Amino acid sequence: MTPPAFTVGTVPVFGRLILAPMDGFSDLPFRSLCRAFGSAMSYTSFVNAAAILAGSPQADAVLEFLPEERPVVFQIFDDDENRLARAAVHLLERRPDILDVNMGCSSRCVAGRGAGAGLLRQPVKVGRIVRRLSRAVSIPVTAKIRLGWDGVSRNYLDVARAIEDNGGQLIAVHGRTKVQGYGGAADWAPIGEIKAAVRIPVLGNGDVRTAEEAYRLMRQTGCDGVMIGRGAMGNPWIFRESPSASLAQSEVLRVVRSHFARMAVYYGDARAAVLFRKHLTRYLDRLIVSDEFRQSLLTAASGADLYGRLAALSPISPSFPTSASPRLVGLGFSGAS
Repeated sequence: MTPPAFTVGTVPVFGRLILAPMDGFSDLPFRSLCRAFGSAMSYTSFVNAAAILAGSPQADAVLEFLPEERPVVFQIFDDDENRLARAAVHLLERRPDILDVNMGCSSRCVAGRGAGAGLLRQPVKVGRIVRRLSRAVSIPVTAKIRLGWDGVSRNYLDVARAIEDNGGQLIAVHGRTKVQGYGGAADWAPIGEIKAAVRIPVLGNGDVRTAEEAYRLMRQTGCDGVMIGRGAMGNPWIFRESPSASLAQSEVLRVVRSHFARMAVYYGDARAAVLFRKHLTRYLDRLIVSDEFRQSLLTAASGADLYGRLAALSPISPSFPTSASPRLVGLGFSGAS
């Protein structure tokens, strides 16, 4: 049997390239598609601990997953350690494999209130949160961080040690500060410093657009794996290590149909047609189409409409689900592979 690339606590991970949790993007259809292409773990989008405790239907939906996605990581956020601990215990009912605390979100509404990257200003509090969660749940607790709040407070080593010293089992590191957001270039060197300073697995993240860049990041830093976010949008092939720049049009169209089919099963046809547009615009960057035709695809109001217009690029137009439940029930999800 092939040995795991690394383990998170006692959870083996068979692969080094992983889809990053992205609000609005890493939903069940996209995660399962990327998992089929080789993403080694499934991180949910982050969920507010308060929403979990309130029984929010939206939070429940974010946390749905398929058996084939395991290992599954639930990512939560809050600035209140008591709410985080209570939410963590509550989530055990859903049987995730790993619990991750978001300490990297740079948005004002999250970091501005002390959650997400706002926690990086308080390494002692980071340690308390990780210790509290590690004692409260029986599954590994991990964290996703940035390099610090800004350029003069790059305290990533203090934060990393606080995570490890208090029971954290993995650290994912985005190579920017909170203030940088997604601007400028990611700094990979601190990822290597963190890897040298801790004994637990470290994932590198930031400015990885190809599998080749992912492996370059691992060579340069020694990190155990790479978390890929924006580089995976419209590019699930990155997890298969394919030279995605030279993909045939037929392959792109096959995956477009597959991705939409998964969304139609999960959300229902009409809603999927709208939600899919943010993915479709990235897939279309791989195709040579006129601006007019591109716009017609991006305004398709149903699966039949979208598939009919895609037929102008390829005569193959497989059927798609039209009567499936819009909400995942049990293990009955199915979609094109």
